[in-house]
Amino acid sequence: GGGDFSDLREIKKQLLSVAERSRERGLQHSGKWAAELAFALEPLPLSELPPPPALTEEDARDLDAYTLAKSYFDLKEYDRAAYFLRGCKSQKAYFLYMYSRYLSGEKKKDDETVDSLGPLEKGQVKNEALRELRVELSKKHKARELDGFGLYLYGVVLRKLDLVKEAIDVFVEAAHVLPLHWGAWLELCNLITDKEMLKFLSLPDTWMKEFFLAHIYTELQLIEEALQKYQSLIDAGFSKSTYIISQIAVAYHNIRDIDKALSIFNELRKQDPYRIENMDTFSNLLYVRSMKPELSYLAHNLCEIDKYRVETCCVIGNYYSLRSQHEKAALYFQRALKLNPRYLGAWTLMGHEYMEMKNTSAVIQAYRHAIEVNKRDYRAWYGLGQTYEILKMPFYCLYYYRRAHQLRPNDSRMLVALGECYEKLNQLVEAKKCYWRAYAVGDVEKMALVKLSKLHEQLNESEQAAQCYIKYIQDIYSCGEIVEHLEVSTAFRYLAQYYFKCKLWDEASACAQKCCAFNDTREEGKALLRQILQLRNQGETSSTDVPAPLFLPASLSANNTPTRRVSPLNLSSVTP
Repeated sequence: GGGDFSDLREIKKQLLSVAERSRERGLQHSGKWAAELAFALEPLPLSELPPPPALTEEDARDLDAYTLAKSYFDLKEYDRAAYFLRGCKSQKAYFLYMYSRYLSGEKKKDDETVDSLGPLEKGQVKNEALRELRVELSKKHKARELDGFGLYLYGVVLRKLDLVKEAIDVFVEAAHVLPLHWGAWLELCNLITDKEMLKFLSLPDTWMKEFFLAHIYTELQLIEEALQKYQSLIDAGFSKSTYIISQIAVAYHNIRDIDKALSIFNELRKQDPYRIENMDTFSNLLYVRSMKPELSYLAHNLCEIDKYRVETCCVIGNYYSLRSQHEKAALYFQRALKLNPRYLGAWTLMGHEYMEMKNTSAVIQAYRHAIEVNKRDYRAWYGLGQTYEILKMPFYCLYYYRRAHQLRPNDSRMLVALGECYEKLNQLVEAKKCYWRAYAVGDVEKMALVKLSKLHEQLNESEQAAQCYIKYIQDIYSCGEIVEHLEVSTAFRYLAQYYFKCKLWDEASACAQKCCAFNDTREEGKALLRQILQLRNQGETSSTDVPAPLFLPASLSANNTPTRRVSPLNLSSVTP
């Protein structure tokens, strides 16, 4: 049943048996996934080991052809394998026959692609075998002659022909017929683009569904839900699974909890030191933290293990990028793409490098490819937005930032970028909403309130501007660490002038004194203090008739600043 992990021995049996069946069909990744998961569970005694799959009459007839073809298949001689499997009737041999033809087409396509790794010729190379395979497989499908593996292959062919709706239906069917085959679930993960689509799928009620849901939640950036699922899988008995550990690390990477992600990756490397998968994600974290020695060590280490792996190339690319050798970095990302043109990370990273090199047309092509490979890659959408911003094309900008924001609704960076865009297009109300929302979701770069204040300033809404600046100052000081923020002085300067206008001398002089602490506002601060002194000496009293809803926290450096949540615009419920 769904989420029923009471009988781990039974699950272990199922995993061992499906790992074997996947390997017989040349499905190495699904086989590896099942084997890794099985390895995390207690070993079985001899009496409980799963028996080898029973052979049918048809299997016996095809055995010789299958054995010969499988050896060719393992040596990547796909056409040769298919030739000897013609006319085989048994499920296993038929699958290998169709799969060999599919892979032969893929290999030819990839070889073509590598020979012409020009900018936009990518899309033009097609796998010639797909149409014939679709015709033959759909006949078998109508006659209900496809087993779980056959359905999986049919789904892959449909997806490659961009028939997404049909592909999803076939993968769901495959998951019902053979729930243990991870490949079908993984394909579904790549085709489901939002939570709504997920609701409408009728999935089989099996323990495999839990792994699928955890994976898709990670993909859809529903990280809280994903981490809960993974935790419950660990509690159910999969605590030793390197797959789950790596997925948790990736999840923390996605919500930018960098310390947590780094410590989990380090743990993972202790348990599985020769692992290469996900190491590119690990290197992204080291890159963000500018940890040069660690990144250098990782790059050398992976290079020793296998230097012609996509992940290795990306790690080395990141290493050169951190050392600001952008041409070299781009070269390694290109190498990664020669090894696997469908490798998403490399397209995005290559876009970043071209951005550093100010080569905007190459940037746009790289990010476009990233989106072709995976529509959910928010970094590519965001990167395109940045590129069009450099090219001073705010309308395009807006479109791309919007897409990035839809994928990461709670990421303040997307919201601030959107706000800046609206500001350039003079849609100030929209811009205000974006900045306010960015502050509400937790502003990473602490810039949203300043931008909001400046907007209010432009619109002569001095009271709101002052309130935003106060909030901003409280925000900065409540962090504990006083960040070197240019904008703090701007805020104090504005507030000093604002209070001065309102004739609130005490508050004005408090702010003016703060101004004296910063180089860029020192002179203005001093001048204002002199003016206040003069006016006070002339007997100008503090005004009482001006409503003063504003206050300055008694000691700004104190951490216990009472924050009065005065919202200048009540937009907390409004999403742009």
